Amino acid sequence: MTESGVTEFASSSENLALKEAVIERIQGDGPITFQDFMAMALYEPGLGYYCSPGEKIGRAGDYLTSPEVSPLFGVMIGRQLREMWHLLGRPGTFDIVEPGAGNGTLCRDVLSWAARTAPDFLDCLRYILIDSSPAMTRRQRDLLESERLTEHVRWEACLPQAITGCILSNELLDAMPVHRVSARDEGMLELFVGWDGRRFVEEFRPPSTPALEDYFSRLGIDPPARCLTDVNLDAECWMGEAAARLSSGFLITFDYGYEAAELYAPWRTEGTLLTFYHHNPGSDPYLRLGRQDMTAHVDFTTVGRAGEQAGLATLGLVSQSQFLSNLGISEALRLGESDRNLEEYHRRKRAVLELLDPAGLGRIKALVQTRGQPQAVLTGWAEGVTDA
Repeated sequence: MTESGVTEFASSSENLALKEAVIERIQGDGPITFQDFMAMALYEPGLGYYCSPGEKIGRAGDYLTSPEVSPLFGVMIGRQLREMWHLLGRPGTFDIVEPGAGNGTLCRDVLSWAARTAPDFLDCLRYILIDSSPAMTRRQRDLLESERLTEHVRWEACLPQAITGCILSNELLDAMPVHRVSARDEGMLELFVGWDGRRFVEEFRPPSTPALEDYFSRLGIDPPARCLTDVNLDAECWMGEAAARLSSGFLITFDYGYEAAELYAPWRTEGTLLTFYHHNPGSDPYLRLGRQDMTAHVDFTTVGRAGEQAGLATLGLVSQSQFLSNLGISEALRLGESDRNLEEYHRRKRAVLELLDPAGLGRIKALVQTRGQPQAVLTGWAEGVTDA
């Protein structure tokens, strides 16, 4: 932070066309909210991080999601989805709607598991993939065509109007652009991004929308004083829309995050915004513009309430580690007579431990809500169930 109250940042390895587009907008409109800056960095058509070519997900990309670790994640999801299908009375069409489906790996693994283990369930599946990135959609098509699994798959531009089955989001909400605010003596201020002719600069201004103050008012808490605090208004809106599209069934949300009291604790002075480049976390969102991922943790109190306000009932919130353990993933840690290939067994064991790691993927939260099954007891969220 300089003496003038403006923070300066250097940059390298940038997408220069994206940088020019951001600068042009700032020069035309004046400083923009950090939320607008993040939206352009990630989603500007043809230029943003998610909308440009290149490896994003997996060992060769910038970050790793659970489906990329092992097909076992998809097997556990498949077990839970089949149980949901039974609870709904085994409807002839069961929708699995996955927005932000990445490379299509989870879809592949669920359908492959169903083909091997639950052909009656597979016959009823309609797996709908939704992604705003043409690059990601191409990857999904290539993968699923190579595995000959497209018979049960559809691609849509947005959530269908009437869904019977399950909406399944995996690390979707934490990739939505966030506003950044700070409680000061003069009240709440919001972080804006400007351009001084040489570099991007930050400054605090009055909030761009009253929705930011309303957000904390509804929670009944104040943002921590003089801290940077991330507010994801888009996640709240998306949850409300998804809930409204669910006619009957379940909404599952996997994401990094906390309930509000923990997320907005006063010791979290810099918020939760992180960048990822070749699996290395960082804190400078102005570095490698368009070449690195950005993410911020989810407020599960607010997104849960958004679903409830749209008519859903909340059935449970657990860690991903507990969810996977409840569904039997630790079976893969047991060496049986069929495990003649010890190399494969140890590979599977490493994958399970990575998925359950309480300091890594295991700390992801899993929220489930329902329309029409408020008394349902789902194995993934059952209390006291474990096979570890």
